[in-house]
Amino acid sequence: QVQLVESGGGLVQAGGSLRISCAASGSISGINSMGWHRQAPGKQRELVASVSSSGSVDYADFVKGRFAISRDNAKNTVVLQMVSLKPEDTAVYYCRWVGLTASYWGQGIQVTVSS
Repeated sequence: QVQLVESGGGLVQAGGSLRISCAASGSISGINSMGWHRQAPGKQRELVASVSSSGSVDYADFVKGRFAISRDNAKNTVVLQMVSLKPEDTAVYYCRWVGLTASYWGQGIQVTVSS
């Protein structure tokens, strides 16, 4: 089992910045990736960004140049720094941990960008 605790998020005006973090605990050894997905009302959950335990990073096209993901393997944390936020970035953001045989989701945190 892997437990994910998310923090950060909240309300920001368009053009502003936010930082969301996720800390993993439990059976987290081995090859894995951590990242963020988001789900807006009425839409499917989609990948935002992910980073593997070896440092390989993947971003969705709609956040390239605006969001940056980083990972601290020693602390088992992943951080998503978001800048130049747009109203369409409003969503519940979910942390995800993916191992070789299992994956886990966090509870999700709300990010709201006002116009």
